[in-house]
Amino acid sequence: MSIASGSSTRHTTPEDLKTREDLTTGQELSAPTTGTPSASAEEPAGVLPLAPSRPRLDRPSVLPRILRAALTGATKSAAIVALLLAWELAPRFGLVDPTFLPPFSEVAQAWWELVANGQLADNAQASLVRSFSGFGIAVAVSVPLGLLIGWYRPVADLLNPLLQVFLNTAALALLPVFVLLLGIGETSKISIVVYACAWPILFNTISAVRTVDPTLLRLAKSMDLSAPRLFQKVILPASVPTIFTGIRLAGAVSIVVLVAAEMIGAKAGLGYLINASQYNFAIPQMYAGIVTISVIGVAFNQLLVVVEKRLSSWRVPATS
Repeated sequence: MSIASGSSTRHTTPEDLKTREDLTTGQELSAPTTGTPSASAEEPAGVLPLAPSRPRLDRPSVLPRILRAALTGATKSAAIVALLLAWELAPRFGLVDPTFLPPFSEVAQAWWELVANGQLADNAQASLVRSFSGFGIAVAVSVPLGLLIGWYRPVADLLNPLLQVFLNTAALALLPVFVLLLGIGETSKISIVVYACAWPILFNTISAVRTVDPTLLRLAKSMDLSAPRLFQKVILPASVPTIFTGIRLAGAVSIVVLVAAEMIGAKAGLGYLINASQYNFAIPQMYAGIVTISVIGVAFNQLLVVVEKRLSSWRVPATS
């Protein structure tokens, strides 16, 4: 073989062939592989390819959240802890007479004794049945009536003078009237609770309807909504926060008024327990009944707050 270059010719030597093979092999190694890889590039049989590593997601640590929740709980309960500590130390250091204000530890011991012998459960059950019955009747009557009075001006003009008269008459001032008319049984106690709870719910409902954003009403009317749909889609959702303000006030009033009613002619209930303990000079038991009423009131209020949040979940929280 020969390689022609211009007019001169040169014979191919074994060294030239070796050099040409080296150059060809180098070009093949340096060229990028496309398509099916060659057998030399394949991994040995029996060796599984490694799965591509996935980046780890940084999960927030649980410890900061626990510490934050503990700090929030400690902040909210600091005032109550300080009150109980002062209650415990003041009688022991002679700042108050321990006969009339025993230390909190003695009250807690008396409370546990009432729980153990079943007196606290029986009296609390009697009070809760009366209170919740009157409260439920007041809500069922006052909310629809408040919506009606707040929406229809002629009804408001007709009933407003009468409502103002009853509003300015204290419920406890009418307690003897309820007892005379309805007796000293369950009917008079539930009725006085209904009367006391109706007014906060009623007037807050009226205010809620009258203070609905006029822009929302105009938009709803421009969509030709019927009166029932207008109540369902606009009036009720916009009125929920103010209505629940009255309901929460009524929840506190229902317990306070009932305790006062149970002190007159009752044979069971927390009010009866407190009154009987006072007459028998069982002061720790008396304070145990008072503490129980406070705990029930706080728990009932928190329950109403949860219900309000569920019904107002559509609202956008205010940003500071």
